Amino acid sequence: MPDMNRHLDSVGKGFTDFLTPPPEGVIRFTVGQPDFTTPEGIREVAIQSLRDGETSYTRPSGSEELCRTVARFLDERCGIEVGWEDVVVTPGCKQALLYALMGLGNPGDEVLLLAPAWPTYDAQIRLIGMTPVHVPTHRPSFHPDMEALEAAVTKKTKFIFINSPNNPTGAVYTPQETKALVDLATRHDLWIIDDMIYATMVWSDHPYTSPSTIEGGWERTITIGGWSKSWAMTGWRLGFCAGPPEAMRALHLCQTSAATHVPTFTMKAAAFALFDDAGRLPMHNAFAERREVVFEELSNIPQLSVNKPEGAFYIIIDITATGMDDKTFARRALSEAQVQLIPASLMQGGEGYCRISYATNIDNIREGCRRLRQWLENITEGQ
Repeated sequence: MPDMNRHLDSVGKGFTDFLTPPPEGVIRFTVGQPDFTTPEGIREVAIQSLRDGETSYTRPSGSEELCRTVARFLDERCGIEVGWEDVVVTPGCKQALLYALMGLGNPGDEVLLLAPAWPTYDAQIRLIGMTPVHVPTHRPSFHPDMEALEAAVTKKTKFIFINSPNNPTGAVYTPQETKALVDLATRHDLWIIDDMIYATMVWSDHPYTSPSTIEGGWERTITIGGWSKSWAMTGWRLGFCAGPPEAMRALHLCQTSAATHVPTFTMKAAAFALFDDAGRLPMHNAFAERREVVFEELSNIPQLSVNKPEGAFYIIIDITATGMDDKTFARRALSEAQVQLIPASLMQGGEGYCRISYATNIDNIREGCRRLRQWLENITEGQ
């Protein structure tokens, strides 16, 4: 039998073991998916595109209308200046991340990750023969530790990944921290991959700041975003990447060679969605309210320690005071409390923590936290 990809054995499964749909009656705090249907206006545009017969091949990077709209969205909402020709619409953000690594890196390169980092980063880096370097962040804020990052740079370092607002921690890096990250990348001539999929979900006083808006950042930053989270379009598999022209030519080639383009009949709907505030804002406001509720409820459980999340729809909880490791905590929470959550040690640097996704309704949030509180009280009384 011919050899297989020699890197596959090092590719982790991420959250797979803890994402299996649980038995009926379990409160599920695991899946990073909004519990909303895509807003009706967006769906209607896609339906009309199908009725109009928009089912043929089109421009590989996405229609001109869609790419122009992405460029306008990045400019008007995020301050990111990019030419519409330097936008590639991809089959989800994962594909955009993979294109950035494939198009700009080479096997043997090292990639800096701010730990704990979403496990797909590690898996993709390993898949194509690069080396992930997990750099600890400050605790309990999970904001960048610039000294640790500086110490992690070697001659092989080629990329730094930024994800703010962050999955799994909910951290939103300050403008000053983003500038420090750009300064580091400039000093060491690194590519910056900015995964800003949660950029419209910021609850902190400081905003999302794109590294491409900081001096020295534009020419080395690939901005990656998409429609899944803020517009409840996870199943549409739509993402985008944008950046300086020379880099985007490489990513365009990856798209052309790998996927041709995303489904044609989704493109008008995707363009419409970006400025469909009437459809997006009710979901945005719901997540802001849920953030308050989940923080309040978890803060009332003595055995757990939490920081108020600054963005996205995740909160990370310190479970070390329970005396359990995080995988034991997650397994027992499922079997004994009927609550499913993610042990953060599935991501290097997440040991001792569990991640909760509050992308579920407030009744579930309150009930899930009540179950955790009662379960931990019973354990304490039994000791």
